[in-house]
Amino acid sequence: MTSPNTIAVLGMGRMGDSIATRLAAKDRDVVGWTCSGRTSGAVRMTSDPQEAVAKAGLVLLALFDGPACRQVLEDIHGSLRADTIVLNTSTIAPAEASEMARQIGGSYVHAPLLGSPPAASAGTLQILAAACQDAFDRVRPVLETLGTVRRVDDAPTAASLKLIANNSLAGAVLALRDSLRQSDALGLPRGQALDILELGQLGELVARKRPFLVDEPGAVTAEFTIGALAKDLSLLAAASNTPLRSAANPADTPADPGSDTATVPTMQDAVLEPLRAYIRGHATGDPAHFRTAFLPTAHIEGVRDGAFVSWSLNEYCALFRGRPAPDEPTRSRRIDIIDVHGTVATATMSLSHGSDTFTDIFLLARVDDGWRIANKAYHRHS
Repeated sequence: MTSPNTIAVLGMGRMGDSIATRLAAKDRDVVGWTCSGRTSGAVRMTSDPQEAVAKAGLVLLALFDGPACRQVLEDIHGSLRADTIVLNTSTIAPAEASEMARQIGGSYVHAPLLGSPPAASAGTLQILAAACQDAFDRVRPVLETLGTVRRVDDAPTAASLKLIANNSLAGAVLALRDSLRQSDALGLPRGQALDILELGQLGELVARKRPFLVDEPGAVTAEFTIGALAKDLSLLAAASNTPLRSAANPADTPADPGSDTATVPTMQDAVLEPLRAYIRGHATGDPAHFRTAFLPTAHIEGVRDGAFVSWSLNEYCALFRGRPAPDEPTRSRRIDIIDVHGTVATATMSLSHGSDTFTDIFLLARVDDGWRIANKAYHRHS
């Protein structure tokens, strides 16, 4: 069979729009659809996904996650032609990719993308493609319009490799964030620090993200968002059954899912809530925040004045008088590490209180669909 003629692109976000624009520029007949109603100046759009796929030889999915893919496939199922190829470029869980391949059969191609919307526009994406030979032969010319194709064994393998690639991106983002945090603490000019970081292993990331990192007016729209990256890391943790390490500081980490990847993703923002309440307790001296943060059965333990102490929550709260410490403006607190293991989690926090620095280690539990601190141990550095 020949390569598909009409291509329906379902999902016209930044990546979907870039893909559709690239294909249209290469003389492909492209029709786009998105649930948001967004329009594109480069391709014709329709408000009905079934209309988009009715005459298409290729349906390309560029959607946010697995549930979105399942919903769209369910909506268009009755309008798909028998020989239509379904090309899924979305980042989803390996199990979701496997199930879609099973349901759709030989006409399903799972092809997650490595690269940004500008790479799609330039045709320089790296593409991981899993398909039977006939479907692969039919879709290959389209994929090669978008970038370099690397064929892999099956759909779950392609999905797994994409998650691993995004995990490495998260590691680079965290390293860059921490380097800039330390640079700022040393009083180095941001531009000078970026110049040096661009010479090292983070150079490519620094070069791409520099407008965001120096807060240049008119910086371009984020190519990849925190919401998407956090979603992908959660998928990886669930698929591998291996907890991922993440760092987050509620004082300087935006929770906006549209934030650029120059900031740090919070894996499960709910885990941060009791830690934030704990920080508020120290900042205000109001013990009510500690009662929000801790389980009633919690204990706080450590060495105080050379002796081991183990306070109940009531005893710990009694240490606070309902007002901030006199030197509160000079104090600082930072969440260093959070590890989530299903319904339990651990966290490490650093607190700088005048001449003393505390390392707090927390055990947290998920209770009644929320998180609370079950116990805390601390070490005091004078």
